[in-house]
Amino acid sequence: MPRPTLQLRYELQGDLARLRVPAPSSEEVADGLWQHTCFEAFVMPTQAGSYQEFNFSPSGQWASYRFRAERVRDLAAEVSQQLGTRTQRPQLRLEHQGDRLVLHATLAREALPGASPDGLLRLGLSAVVEDSAGQLSYWALHHPAARPDFHHPGSFVHTLPWPFLP
Repeated sequence: MPRPTLQLRYELQGDLARLRVPAPSSEEVADGLWQHTCFEAFVMPTQAGSYQEFNFSPSGQWASYRFRAERVRDLAAEVSQQLGTRTQRPQLRLEHQGDRLVLHATLAREALPGASPDGLLRLGLSAVVEDSAGQLSYWALHHPAARPDFHHPGSFVHTLPWPFLP
């Protein structure tokens, strides 16, 4: 039986020449990816305040952060989870054709937080897009406040059964 994974697909379509898209590089852990064009996933058990953030750059670089509460990093959990090990590393694939950029990200079950007692996870999916002038725009399934805030609990609007397989 295949191992459960979470497969995400982000698509950016338009005049890509007017955007700054990081060039392909080595697939490694990097900090600060949200300062340029990148795609993000926030994953939270439905009955918890803790959550995990994943950043995926078109360059192939990625990052993962654990939080015990809104914007409060849980460094001990990050160390104990040994982020960056082979099972934690996302599989990224980029398609770039004309006016379309598609990033596929696959996360192993071991990279994700455990589910709530109800067996569900909440997701907040988002993107940061940098234009050719260096201006950033913030995109998400839902912006629950006047200003974009991907960490806001109200932005976790998609619910998934865990472990994604019947």
